[in-house]
Amino acid sequence: MSLTLIDLPNGFHDDPYPHYAQLRDNAPLCEQPDGSFIVSRHADLDMIYRDTTRFISDKKKVFAPKYGTAAPLYEHHTTSLVFNDPPLHTRVRKIMVGAMTPRALASMEPGLITLVDGLLDELKGQTEVDLIESFAGAIPIEVIGNLFDIPRDQRAPLRDWSLAILGALEPQLTPEQEARGNQAVLDFVDFLREIVKDRRSSPGDPETDVLTRLIQSEEGRLSPEELYQNCIFILNAGHETTTNLIGNALMLLNTDRDARAKLCAEQDLITTAVDEFLRMESPNQFGNRLTTEPMILHGTHIPAGTDLHLCIGAANRDSLQFDHSDTLQLDRRPNKHLAFAGGAHTCVGLTLARMEGRVAVGKFLQRFPEYEITEGATRAGRIRFRGFNTLPAKLS
Repeated sequence: MSLTLIDLPNGFHDDPYPHYAQLRDNAPLCEQPDGSFIVSRHADLDMIYRDTTRFISDKKKVFAPKYGTAAPLYEHHTTSLVFNDPPLHTRVRKIMVGAMTPRALASMEPGLITLVDGLLDELKGQTEVDLIESFAGAIPIEVIGNLFDIPRDQRAPLRDWSLAILGALEPQLTPEQEARGNQAVLDFVDFLREIVKDRRSSPGDPETDVLTRLIQSEEGRLSPEELYQNCIFILNAGHETTTNLIGNALMLLNTDRDARAKLCAEQDLITTAVDEFLRMESPNQFGNRLTTEPMILHGTHIPAGTDLHLCIGAANRDSLQFDHSDTLQLDRRPNKHLAFAGGAHTCVGLTLARMEGRVAVGKFLQRFPEYEITEGATRAGRIRFRGFNTLPAKLS
């Protein structure tokens, strides 16, 4: 059995998990037409994430033929935190970790609760709503906007730019998708150039303002381009994945009514439930690494310089790691899912994402325990990121 990322089977975007199960069982190292490989077992991904010597994140070799070295998308994706190794990765990550202290995150929660309550107040009395547009997508754009202290009246374009740039990470792009992605990077940099100029003249509190922290950090000071591109990365990553987390969770609970009833009755389960939502429907389904030396994996010779597609969506349902791996278990412990990757590249914003999921899903269920997803839900239709474009629902 094989799976080709550039020629997906019918229905894959609706339910990729039977295909992932076939990979884990029969082709845990699945070669692609271009010589790259899909890796699908949890133990393999865990090993690769932890080994930063033999498996690196630098994507210049992979992205050069895809975008062209003069393209804005190339500059962005080869400069941002996720596709870099030390020393740039170390510099940016250290600054970000310093801004995501428990104290800083705790100070954000009251504002997050107020935001979610306000969105739920707006939904009250409506019969038909789109839970992505009116709820899931509205939360992270405000949270990340607050982290960077971006004026509220300037946040409107951020979501479209994010979708265009992250959408350009798909294995195959149309000319229109590539053009939108490149233009989004240019527009985003222009936007940030003015924001950064203002912040340099009027700094915020570096304890709570991530942009001020990135600008002022002496240790690991960033060049202007490194600053702009990593701001784009942080704004994009914090938006897309959290929107998907909330939307996927509400769909999972719509499908499993027993789990929903249990969570409504035992609200303390929300903490472990969020990690189970992340495991079952990982917002980020694929990561990538490049091999630095030849090796043998599952009896197959892999040359140095080989691109590996790390299938997080498959690994998170690996029955060798998780009992009843296709079943939603709200109290699952331990839950060593890889939705936040692992090793040196473990997501910096994982605690913030969990907090957003906990507050958003928990409060939504308190207000609308009998909600029902209706016909017309549309998946985003992407391989790397799993979520919904629209999620229509009836509220009661």
